Amino acid sequence: MTPLVAVLLASALTVPGPPATYAPADKQGFGTARQATSPVWFTLGRTGLTEVFYPDLSTPATRDLRLVVDGRTAEGRTEPVGRLRYRQTFQGHDWQATITYTTDPGRPTVLADLRLRAERPVDVRVVLDPNLSRDGDDDSAVEHPEALLAHDAQSASALVADEPIKPLGSTEGNVIQTGALRVDGVHDRSTTLALGFGARVDEALTTARQSLVEGFPRHALRYDRGWNDYLKGLKRPKSADGHLYDTSLMVMAATEDKRHPGAFVASPSFPWAFGFDRTIAPEFGSYALVWPRDLYQVASAMLAAGDRAAAERALDFMLDVQQQADGHLPQNTRVDGEPYWTNVQQDEQAAPMLLAWLLGRADRSTVDKLVAAADFMIAQPDAPSTPQERWENQSGYSPGTIAAEIAGLVCLADLLHRAGDPRADGYLAVADDWERRLEGWTVTTTGPFSPDPYYLRLTKDGQPNAGTTYNPGDNHPTAIDQRAAVDPSFLELVRLGVRPHDDPVVRNTVKVVDEQLGVDRFWHRYNGDGYGERADGGPWNIGQGRTYGRLWPIFAGERGEYELLAGDVDGARRRLADIASTANDGGMLPEQVWEGRGTTSATPLAWTHAQYVRLAWSIDAGRPVERPAVVNCRYADC
Repeated sequence: MTPLVAVLLASALTVPGPPATYAPADKQGFGTARQATSPVWFTLGRTGLTEVFYPDLSTPATRDLRLVVDGRTAEGRTEPVGRLRYRQTFQGHDWQATITYTTDPGRPTVLADLRLRAERPVDVRVVLDPNLSRDGDDDSAVEHPEALLAHDAQSASALVADEPIKPLGSTEGNVIQTGALRVDGVHDRSTTLALGFGARVDEALTTARQSLVEGFPRHALRYDRGWNDYLKGLKRPKSADGHLYDTSLMVMAATEDKRHPGAFVASPSFPWAFGFDRTIAPEFGSYALVWPRDLYQVASAMLAAGDRAAAERALDFMLDVQQQADGHLPQNTRVDGEPYWTNVQQDEQAAPMLLAWLLGRADRSTVDKLVAAADFMIAQPDAPSTPQERWENQSGYSPGTIAAEIAGLVCLADLLHRAGDPRADGYLAVADDWERRLEGWTVTTTGPFSPDPYYLRLTKDGQPNAGTTYNPGDNHPTAIDQRAAVDPSFLELVRLGVRPHDDPVVRNTVKVVDEQLGVDRFWHRYNGDGYGERADGGPWNIGQGRTYGRLWPIFAGERGEYELLAGDVDGARRRLADIASTANDGGMLPEQVWEGRGTTSATPLAWTHAQYVRLAWSIDAGRPVERPAVVNCRYADC
């Protein structure tokens, strides 16, 4: 417990609040009703409810809601009890509490059903930290005898219970509110909390009360029914664990905003400094944003699972909302399409081309927008060099990025051919030229890791045998020789059909990557990766000491797709099980793991869930289901 919370629990004072921050990113649960009439999403941390998003998935409205028993907050155990619904169990030396969560499918309300048993009467309080409209520093508390109310200029929150909450104190600025509950574990053992939202305080309070009157069981039943109806319309592969597969599908579907169709955020979380340092993340964007790259990963998985409509919405969002006037797609956007980080990443320009080909979208409107993206991509200085590769901290000639660019152009040309558009040949000529020059930009024969040629992470200058140096970024203390950094991302060349699986340079690079980056079934991103926790487990930040990137489960999926192409189905099955082994108790798959467990990185990461779903379908099909045949028939094998 923080000293500030202790002050609030001990008195009814109004005291200055600290700067607003967000909770740790390793979420134990994530949920929302399937129904579009409930624009609210919730996350669970180890101590209870963490960020609740309202009215859209780029806008957190709270930091957390905690249960405090006899002045202490306990860490809980999370277990699924329904479709993206969860129960958390908290325990003290003489008491035990369970809290089960749902949302109201018809309103923006999160409900928490509390059951408490104690050997003696205990003091029970709740601490709510609203962070309305992405900025908790301008919230104001509103006095009420039976509820905790707060608002800012755009929205409001109301916490009520089926018995009055006695307000005990709050902070100014960054509002933190404390209230006493009547439950004591002996004389009164249960209550239901309702956290409602609205544009104004009266609206939020009415919403919360109406949800409470209708009752937790009714909402939970409708909530589960909505997700069951969704899953009934989709397929399930033979290769996957049924529960984790269903959870992964629902997590991906839940990351789509309800007001902006096709806007699937990367993760409902704010890892490390992104949750507390506004110089790193102004107005706290972090992972609650839409990256075209992640959107392609999710959409291709949804398409494999039979949710074609979701993939169509994702493509429409890329081309109708994210695409800028000059044809390019920015690094990421909020769910309403507002650019957040505005760097250019060439693989993201190719993402809509790859997705459109999978969907067979050859209509004039679509291909004209794809042509605009392609023309922008080709016109970039030193193309196919990219201002940022997919790890977002280096420019240069990246084999993974170039794979996407080549494959995207070939897919675009195929769509243009289907439409009888004469522009197709020009894009094929560019793709063929880049394909011929690929090794000359990215394969070294003088590197320290092998006497045989291997792909580098990237080259800064297109000269892979030169000892050009650069700093890998993310707090790495020194510059490194570009020949001394590899990256599993080179396998995009195989996944997307630009190189065959048995290409000698590919096979040697697999060995080099395993030697340099492989640890216990998973891989690091590249040599010298610093995007991760400090050695003592502290959070990543820039300029605050050395940090260490951990292992990424997505690489197990990418390796599994490679192994399928190499005929190693058993190997691919093991990779699927490896990804599954990283799920936490709530079924959430992480961005990074260490010693087999998720770190405090972004969890759930939609990309990891997408990789699990897509690999499962690829195993059933005997090949990567998203591999564009038009590309591999041109450059690899048919």
